[in-house]
Amino acid sequence: MIRLRFTVEDLSLVRFSISPLWEAVTSLRTLTAGSPTSLHAPWLAQIRPHLDDLDLLTTVVRPAGYLPDFLHPLPPHREPSFDTSLTALAATDPGLVATELAHLAQHPIAMRGPGLGHRRAVLNDLIADPRSGLARIVTALDGYWRACVAPHWPRMRALLHADLAHRLQELADGGVHQLFRTLHPAVSFTSNTLNIVKYYNGTADLRRRGLLLIPCVFAWPDVIVRTADPQPAVTYSPRGLGRLWESPSGTHSLSALAGVLGDSRAAILAQLDLPMSTTHLAGQVGLAAPTVNAHLKALSRAGIVTSHRDGHNVLYQRTSLGDQLVSAAAPQ
Repeated sequence: MIRLRFTVEDLSLVRFSISPLWEAVTSLRTLTAGSPTSLHAPWLAQIRPHLDDLDLLTTVVRPAGYLPDFLHPLPPHREPSFDTSLTALAATDPGLVATELAHLAQHPIAMRGPGLGHRRAVLNDLIADPRSGLARIVTALDGYWRACVAPHWPRMRALLHADLAHRLQELADGGVHQLFRTLHPAVSFTSNTLNIVKYYNGTADLRRRGLLLIPCVFAWPDVIVRTADPQPAVTYSPRGLGRLWESPSGTHSLSALAGVLGDSRAAILAQLDLPMSTTHLAGQVGLAAPTVNAHLKALSRAGIVTSHRDGHNVLYQRTSLGDQLVSAAAPQ
């Protein structure tokens, strides 16, 4: 059990962020530990043909146990880009890289399994020249992101934004007690302490550093805890994760609905099981953004989709009526 102890000031410093770099790092755990029947099996099946040599990355990111903190530079705001975070990672102090990799090399859980001697040899090579080793890790992560995670990022991002909207509503409705009560089955909040069920025990005072909450697709089923400076962080699985890799119903399965709405509007409606912006939708359905926007306005006037502003973006999602229309039109 991990216990994070809050001061009154810490409660006012709780914030959320989305981290595409952290998704890439944690997805490597899913890749090495996943099975054909796991929650992320559809993603695993899609990316395996695109995998190059991942020996370096899967040595640094193990399926369980310790994750080096330097792999996750804390997001400076709610949604930094992958490239921004990768630049921050590349600027890590080489001494810190060496220290954390040395800790990884001796970690009993992270290092267990076949190939221990090889993994330690790879880590020792990185530790001997951490500046060069860090550059190798950065290059490998960049290539891995572009091949295996970036193609799926718009849909992942939509799910993460939907989770943020829900969590902020929970906070508004019932404060931090309600927020933490529904965050994850392994998380509970009593008095001034956040309790997180883990395989090890520890207590950390937040010490007016606040707490960063990060919804992360590939955190499932775990909760990942970081207590290091400058700010502790808790990474959890977003709400609705089970439907992430479901294939949206296409117009071929919504022919009855397409006959009423038209092919384009039926295709747009089929995609909106998760909140998406006009730009993301345009990419998904192969239409120009102004055309998609015109269709969305028509669907919105009919009460079939709804929208809400998220920062600079307007996100669209089906209403309950839209859900009923898609469900009724889909083949049984």
